[in-house]
Amino acid sequence: MSIKLKRVYEKAEAADGYRVLIDRLWPRGLKKEAAAVDVWLKEIAPSPELRSWFGHDPEKFHEFSKLYSAELKNNPAVAELRALAKQHKTITLLYGARDTEHNHALVLQAYLKN
Repeated sequence: MSIKLKRVYEKAEAADGYRVLIDRLWPRGLKKEAAAVDVWLKEIAPSPELRSWFGHDPEKFHEFSKLYSAELKNNPAVAELRALAKQHKTITLLYGARDTEHNHALVLQAYLKN
């Protein structure tokens, strides 16, 4: 099983495999057809409170990672995502954040690999 990450604004490719949007909100300015999303699993995103607190501040990323991982432990959407990962050789987690080094997709990918 391979779990890749990609900004949803990047062009879809065959190598992406099964494409899963993991943001709670639909990406701004993106048409559904252009996104080429196989499934939108918004329930797996960080809670609105945590997302708001984090605010994509790189200095808060370490603490955000711990808090989001704790949320994932009690999130039933994790089982759904794991089931999808077993059904598909490759899945790509799609996210809208501009910062490719400090975002919830990285935390989720690490969580699923552990």
